[in-house]
Amino acid sequence: MARFPEAEARLFNEVFVCRKCTAKIRAPRMKVLRGLVACRKCGSKALRPKRKK
Repeated sequence: MARFPEAEARLFNEVFVCRKCTAKIRAPRMKVLRGLVACRKCGSKALRPKRKK
């Protein structure tokens, strides 16, 4: 995988993963921290940042 800033931003910035169903969601970080964003698939508010491998 390429390691340049544009690719890193596109793949990891403001991308979160649902802890229950592992769906990916792109949302602003502050909304996720406040609990205003829920998973589209299962409705859970338990989100984590996408892991950088």
